Amino acid sequence: MSSPFEDPSAAPAPDSRDAREQYVLPLVVRLERATPPARTDALETSARAVLTLLADPRVTDDGGEWAERVAAWEDARIRKVVRRARGGEWRKAGELPGVTVTGAGAEVRVFPPVPLDGWPKELAKLQVSGTELDDPAEPGPAPAGVPVLWLNPDLEMSAGKTMAQTGHAAQLAWWRLDDAQRKEWADAGFPLAVRTATPAAWAELTAGDLPLVRDAGFTEIAPGSCTVVADHPALR
Repeated sequence: MSSPFEDPSAAPAPDSRDAREQYVLPLVVRLERATPPARTDALETSARAVLTLLADPRVTDDGGEWAERVAAWEDARIRKVVRRARGGEWRKAGELPGVTVTGAGAEVRVFPPVPLDGWPKELAKLQVSGTELDDPAEPGPAPAGVPVLWLNPDLEMSAGKTMAQTGHAAQLAWWRLDDAQRKEWADAGFPLAVRTATPAAWAELTAGDLPLVRDAGFTEIAPGSCTVVADHPALR
């Protein structure tokens, strides 16, 4: 059964990738009752977490300990699932191999891919639903010159699902960049912004050749819905 926050690329149409072992990329957002992160901060931190894992030497180096699993994950359906943790659950999740990425207040830990039905028990018991976040104030304009992940203004998605979507959009942009562009982005700490496009801007963004996430429609939104455009200056 697909998670409500599963990455959109698990399309239902028959595909040779379906015959391969399926993996999922786990992401866990820290959600303490008294200090939940702002929504936009969590979305941006989730996207940076995915990029941080993709650039990790354990993935990129020949013989890296995570390289084989990431390759198997990318060869099949590219699934991502966001779960939430607090207190002792967060501390136990932090003991598993992975990388924690922090934002202004958000903390997201990303783990190397695991088999779809082979989650570590520390992560399998974490809740998927209930990751509802808000921005205390409307985010201002995106900083000049940074990549922007533009959300579809006509769609409403939960925070957890949107975190998976922004992570996937960042990954699509990463795949489009050459080695020098990837290194430059990584060396800068993966600066990026997540904003909701205006209807007019969305029409323009989706008319071009920028990376575009289309959802499979398993949960929350209709199949084929366009959710996020990755607008990286190097891809213009």
